[in-house]
Amino acid sequence: MATPRIIKKYPNRRLYDTETSTYITLAEVKALVLAYKEFQVVDAKSGEELTRAILLQIILEEESGGVPMFSTDMLANIIRYYGHSMQGLMGSYLERSIHAFHEAQKRFQEQAQVLIPKVPADAFTNIISGQPIPQVMGGYLEQGAKAVIDMQDELRNQAFKLFSGFPYPQDASGAPAEAAPEPAKAAAKPARAPRKPRAKK
Repeated sequence: MATPRIIKKYPNRRLYDTETSTYITLAEVKALVLAYKEFQVVDAKSGEELTRAILLQIILEEESGGVPMFSTDMLANIIRYYGHSMQGLMGSYLERSIHAFHEAQKRFQEQAQVLIPKVPADAFTNIISGQPIPQVMGGYLEQGAKAVIDMQDELRNQAFKLFSGFPYPQDASGAPAEAAPEPAKAAAKPARAPRKPRAKK
């Protein structure tokens, strides 16, 4: 496996590409991503890994201008899952969804080139259902996130139904509450011995 090119980030926020020995901009880092180039961004002083922070910065700039990919509701739902017990599930679900979408787009372009070889490859990148690619991807991910939320709600409802069969009271939300201790029963009185029948005279 090839060693990724190292990009150093300096305190003045400048990015230095050690492969070309030149300073590069965030737009040039984005170009590396689009070209599927392996790279790693590290702090020039401490060596701390900063690749994710730089990628998030690129996403923020893309969302701020042009055609945003994520709606307000989608971003709000993602935020709600930070610190949630299903955070890992949501992350892996979105990652698999993006990968599946990307593979489907590649197959579509390859098949289109076979059927219509004279059409440029990038002619299809902005034509899916008459919408720009970012909007299609955003809607695809939003549906995926909604599916995870619906699954979580269904699991919670199934759990409530399961516990409803037990003699436990429920709180205001419908969740089973802790069972209250039963009052102590009074000691049962000893049964009287049966009377002997009287002898007949």
